[in-house]
Amino acid sequence: MKKYTFEIIGALLAVLVLIGDICYILYGALWRKGVTSALFLLLGILFFVLAYLKKKKLRFPIFMLIGLAFTMVADIILNLHFIAGAIVFAIGHIFYAISYYQLKRWSWLDLICSCLLALPAVLWITLAPMFDFGGALMEVVVVFYAIIISCMVGKTISNFITSIWKKQDYRLELILLIGSILFFFSDCMLLLNKFGSFTKDMKEVLTILCLASYYPAQILLASSIGVYSRIDYVK
Repeated sequence: MKKYTFEIIGALLAVLVLIGDICYILYGALWRKGVTSALFLLLGILFFVLAYLKKKKLRFPIFMLIGLAFTMVADIILNLHFIAGAIVFAIGHIFYAISYYQLKRWSWLDLICSCLLALPAVLWITLAPMFDFGGALMEVVVVFYAIIISCMVGKTISNFITSIWKKQDYRLELILLIGSILFFFSDCMLLLNKFGSFTKDMKEVLTILCLASYYPAQILLASSIGVYSRIDYVK
């Protein structure tokens, strides 16, 4: 029991995040979103303490925790000012990416995987007739954001492939991969909801899909610190 105290508390926090997610989907209110986002940051802090107690190298947990903190702040700002929120989210993605680079150094596979995501994303944003950004500035912000998150997700794909290729323990890479892909999917749903030409009912569905994937993504990213703390990680 004592050995898994952090995991038990972490599981309870994850459940609370999911409950908060459901409540926000059903009832809205910015304070519910703020509390729910604070909970996934608390989950990250919990596992950061575990990493510290386990005397692990703290570069990955530190940058991951900073990414979680920026993400939590962006959740609130996004509802108040979209462009400012997108910029803070982008900063969070950069810190997530930096944390991934603490696990495996840069390689050409990173660039390939990132480009395979970024190129279609940028073409979709700039050429799809369904989008109305209301001006060039917003479109530039969205394109910039798409490139940043594509690079973040691309790195997780590259890390996962590298771990499989080298026959290493890939549990951490898999969690980061799934969490990052869910984050990417959530942002796609937000993009369609915010700028796509859809009916009100369809936009409600997009909102649900966005939130239903976003908070599980943050749970996985925060929990990755706990997995890192429990395994003997090999670069």
